[in-house]
Amino acid sequence: MTRKKIIGGLIGLLFCWQMNAQQELSWEELRERYEFPTWYTEARFGIWVTIGPQSQPELGGGWYARHMFMFMEDVGPQQFGKNAYAYHKKTYGPQSEKGYTEVIRQWKAKNLDTDELVRYFKSLGAKYIVVHANHHDHFDNFASSYHPWNSVNMGPRKDIVGLFEKSVRKFGLPFGVSSHDDRFLSWWLPAFGADTSGAYKGIPYEGRMSEADGKGKWWEGYDPAQLYGLPPERRTPEYEDSVKHIYMLRQQELVTKYNVDLLWVDGYGFPYGEYGKEVFRTMFNNSLKRHGKIEAVGIAKVDDEPMLVRDIEAGVADSILPFSWDGIFIFTHWFYKKDNPSMHNARTIIELLSDIVSKNGNMLLNVELKGDGTIPEEHKAILDSIGEWIRINHEAIYGSTPWHVYGDNLNSCLREKERNIVNADTETVEREATKENFNARTVNSTPYGHDEVRFTVVGEKLYAFVLNPETGFIELPALGLSSKGSNKIRSVRMLGSDQKIDFEQNEEKLILRIPNKRPTPYTVVFEVDGVID
Repeated sequence: MTRKKIIGGLIGLLFCWQMNAQQELSWEELRERYEFPTWYTEARFGIWVTIGPQSQPELGGGWYARHMFMFMEDVGPQQFGKNAYAYHKKTYGPQSEKGYTEVIRQWKAKNLDTDELVRYFKSLGAKYIVVHANHHDHFDNFASSYHPWNSVNMGPRKDIVGLFEKSVRKFGLPFGVSSHDDRFLSWWLPAFGADTSGAYKGIPYEGRMSEADGKGKWWEGYDPAQLYGLPPERRTPEYEDSVKHIYMLRQQELVTKYNVDLLWVDGYGFPYGEYGKEVFRTMFNNSLKRHGKIEAVGIAKVDDEPMLVRDIEAGVADSILPFSWDGIFIFTHWFYKKDNPSMHNARTIIELLSDIVSKNGNMLLNVELKGDGTIPEEHKAILDSIGEWIRINHEAIYGSTPWHVYGDNLNSCLREKERNIVNADTETVEREATKENFNARTVNSTPYGHDEVRFTVVGEKLYAFVLNPETGFIELPALGLSSKGSNKIRSVRMLGSDQKIDFEQNEEKLILRIPNKRPTPYTVVFEVDGVID
């Protein structure tokens, strides 16, 4: 399908959309009805699967498609992508002859088994599953009617989103998708450059190829301008407006064809402004039609919008928030690469999850699949440990709410001054992100003190998460008899164990013995009965 055909049919499609929109509730009408669904507020932990053409290269960082066109590793502060250019030239060929289209061609996801993956994620304790629908590379992982560069037409020739959606429904979990596509015009700008020295000096990269250049190639009949966008000098306001309209139609099809229960969008604000807002409106209306009430969740970095969950990317809130929020975390850099060390292990993820739920948030943990569709072995080992910990301590997590304070003996370690900004435009983050984005502790962070805790409440039980336990006694001033919100404690039980736990409560504090034998080497959780009247 050519660009002219898509734009030519746009007026008719928009007319149909406008007619349908008139029969649906407006944003304001939806807001009057909306409450965050309990499936989400009680879940607390979900898994987010990252897969796409950028999963195929073994080196080069999570923004491989962009950095493969950045000559001689000229990636600036985005050092995670420093190996992409050289790796691509060695593995696929020069960027002026074998561009991102060759990466797409070689990506097959041949061992992708969505049933097995979802079964495994559910066994870890995930209460909902989210899958990458598209990234900044402008490639759709689903059967898109409006965008020919998709995983059904090429690459694996599979409806990735559709396969996951069927498997997630089979295992009885809510299904979500993520969309990162609204910045592709600027993100792809390096694809219009050329080497500045060497044998290929001055020969344009693939971004400047046309549909005619595909004759005899595997992508014959497809227009590279629909993948990379038009060359910058040919972009007009009318063209950019058509990009936004097509984006809206693609995402509306995504949220309705697959009846998504959750949509996460990247960037700051609604993607393309009102166009992105209209996608969320479509999802909420679709959910209302299906369920008789709105059971869908939208997640974005949008301020002052009570219908959307606040996204804190790779970070945690500084306090208990009165509304739902979401912390997302990645092991390396979105797409798995062997040259990127993991920022997290089981300990850091468990500590982050404990911190997040104590402040009324949900964790969405990203699992980066390899190009063949399987989990990297080193990541699976971490996930296995996280799953074992959740199985032991699940009753303190699912359906939990914050106590009146989120923790005790706070600030036992200093927060790092610099944020761990990964796969992001550093200048944009510093300008638009709050201090909470990218503030997450990693494997390199100073350990917590042995007496720092987090609290959650489930029913009439208070749960105390000792983040970095050590055998011996700890003192918790928040649980003294004279402390606000604290009553006389009747008993203390360590989750995952039936051994007796010694404690003493006086006016000023609770003195709690941390036993030597614990059910997990990570954060240990105690059920404290009697504090909540």
